[in-house]
Amino acid sequence: MSSTNQNNSVDVQNFIDSQPVVPFQWLILLLCFVVTALDGLDTAAVGFIAPALRDEWGLTPAQLNPILGAALLGLTLGAFIAGPLADRFGRKTVLLVSVLFFGLWSLVAAFVDSVEGLALMRLLTGLGLGGAMPNAITLTSEYCPQRRRSLMVTGMFCGFTLGSALGGIVAAHLVPAFGWRSVLALGGVLPLMMVPLLFWLLPESVRFLVRRQADPARIARLLQHIAPLPGNWNGSFHIHEADTAGQARQSPVHQILGSELRFGSLMLWTSFFMGFLIIYMMTNWLPTLIKDTGLTLSQAALIGAMFQVGGTLGALLLGSAMDRFDAYRILVCAYVCGAGFLFAIGQFHDNYLLLTLGVAGMGFCISGSQVGANALAAGFFPTDSRATGVSWAHGVGRFGSVLGTLAGGGLLSLGLGFDDIFTLLMLPALLAATAILFMGRRYRRAATTALRPNAPQLS
Repeated sequence: MSSTNQNNSVDVQNFIDSQPVVPFQWLILLLCFVVTALDGLDTAAVGFIAPALRDEWGLTPAQLNPILGAALLGLTLGAFIAGPLADRFGRKTVLLVSVLFFGLWSLVAAFVDSVEGLALMRLLTGLGLGGAMPNAITLTSEYCPQRRRSLMVTGMFCGFTLGSALGGIVAAHLVPAFGWRSVLALGGVLPLMMVPLLFWLLPESVRFLVRRQADPARIARLLQHIAPLPGNWNGSFHIHEADTAGQARQSPVHQILGSELRFGSLMLWTSFFMGFLIIYMMTNWLPTLIKDTGLTLSQAALIGAMFQVGGTLGALLLGSAMDRFDAYRILVCAYVCGAGFLFAIGQFHDNYLLLTLGVAGMGFCISGSQVGANALAAGFFPTDSRATGVSWAHGVGRFGSVLGTLAGGGLLSLGLGFDDIFTLLMLPALLAATAILFMGRRYRRAATTALRPNAPQLS
């Protein structure tokens, strides 16, 4: 398809779609990958150090809950705040501030000496974490050609799962040698070192600049990193999106809750809520649950890391499948299979090999599907509300992460067995599958054809 219309104005998305992926786009993906890796390491850090923290401070599972839940509350608030700000001030600006914020407070957290102080520092850290991740997704997606968007977004987001897995590996080595504080300190220093590099190398979203009517010369410089502009270009840029004129007069929040997008937003929120509930219960409590079966702390940390490794493989393979086949069906099948792995873990947890394989399979299906849902959300919302749409899906999902984290301590306090806990977790996995199924039934046609002019499309 031509990247210019009859007036020779360049359609930015068509221009990107018509070119091969070049080093400039891979650089953006790599930088956002590093951001999400640091986000994942910092988010998972407390879960991996929880057993050592519990032993050193003599805490019960209920007393651990404020520390584990504080960052997730911050993540929720950060996501809701950062989305509208990014749609107004730019993805790069909010991303930089977010990375600076979570790096600073993670470093400070390494030096506190009370449950209340650590909980407060984790709350402030979570504000930055909540703003960084959805903006990295949004920025990456807006430089991707549509034919490879799911794979590239899920590939970028693998930084989060790898960072979380690295948290387990780092904790297994650092905690015995230097104590649990060293993990938090590392989670603070690395993001702070990354901020100058992001400021220098990371570009603003070209789609955002077009929608904000930025200087055409600035937009042209960015696009020329991808390919030369057409010879008949008339000096202007545009983005073809359904009903953009009407949407431009609305706030991003009104757009994602408008008549065309409302049902899809609600179904995405449901799937994010259920997916995050499972993921964060596993991230924060799986090492403790496994250790309580009689395995060592190192074994528990390494098996917990397999959840993230499986999630990384699942994200890549599911993302590739979403580009090739029906994205909704792929995610529905993955969530259902994830429910099956949850059941298997509960039944065969006394076998070390089967437990390891079951945790990896659960990560592949549940965590991999959640990464795929990020790509689905990034393609579902239009440019003017994309950061808000993705961020608010994460924000609602964070309520699930808080519930999952608190439920972990609550279920242990109630004395439920290992198999009972994992059987209960099948329900949110099946509810996430149902939400994506209903969303697909309504929007599948809009994702592949423009039969309805005002229908939202995965763009």
